[in-house]
Amino acid sequence: MTNWLLDSHLKRQRTGWTPARVTLAQLVALAAPAGVSLAERGTAQIAVLMTALATCLVWELAFDLVRGRSLSLHTATVALIFAVLVPPAVPLWQIAMAASFGVVFGELVFGGRGYGIVSGAAAAAGFLVFSFSGTGLSASSEAMALATLPGAVLLLLGGLVSWRVLVSVVVVLVASGLAQEGMSGVLTVLTTSAFGLVFLVADSVAGASTQLGRWVFGILAGLLIVLFDTLAGLAIAPAAIVFASLLASIFAPLIDYAVVELAVRRRRARHG
Repeated sequence: MTNWLLDSHLKRQRTGWTPARVTLAQLVALAAPAGVSLAERGTAQIAVLMTALATCLVWELAFDLVRGRSLSLHTATVALIFAVLVPPAVPLWQIAMAASFGVVFGELVFGGRGYGIVSGAAAAAGFLVFSFSGTGLSASSEAMALATLPGAVLLLLGGLVSWRVLVSVVVVLVASGLAQEGMSGVLTVLTTSAFGLVFLVADSVAGASTQLGRWVFGILAGLLIVLFDTLAGLAIAPAAIVFASLLASIFAPLIDYAVVELAVRRRRARHG
């Protein structure tokens, strides 16, 4: 597994993707969705965004001081994704606790972005829903889906999200929509899931690393979303995407191990 991750890291270095540029690209991709969340939810959402940002950056600063590193601002992307998912009615102290859990145990204790096993934003959102009874996440609108598209294109072109994961998970969700309502259901399914699919499920850090593994990972995530979705009708509950992302990420190392083991056995069989 380490070799696959190392190869991926070296490939990004060769193509000019330094950690700072990755962070910048992700912040640019998140700018429009964050702006839509502020426009749709009003000034109360500013407090949500500021609380998430302050919490994540304070924790990153603390860890960087202990480790003797300079502040990288990687955790600002965790804060923005988390803030888009959180409705303004949630108390700020709960947002701070959830963001702390997500950024610390999702990223920082493992060494920062690229070293954890789950998405920090997904861990924060999952903690919020599990820990505080009655707390829900903000449903994605058509405007949010449209705002997600430019960032998705940017991240896809840069290889910062996996197109294999996106294609496979979308195929599963489209098949589910077709089975329920035909073509009229497909647009609703994709609209309400677009943000979570791009910024949680397809994030290359928390997903599978092998090419075949990414197809399997996407199919698994799609099936889990369908299984966890509790909303009536075709709209996808954001919590379903969060928990599907977390559970699929836990299985990602096992998926990659199985793919590598299969490749090794095939090679041995060919060379006898």
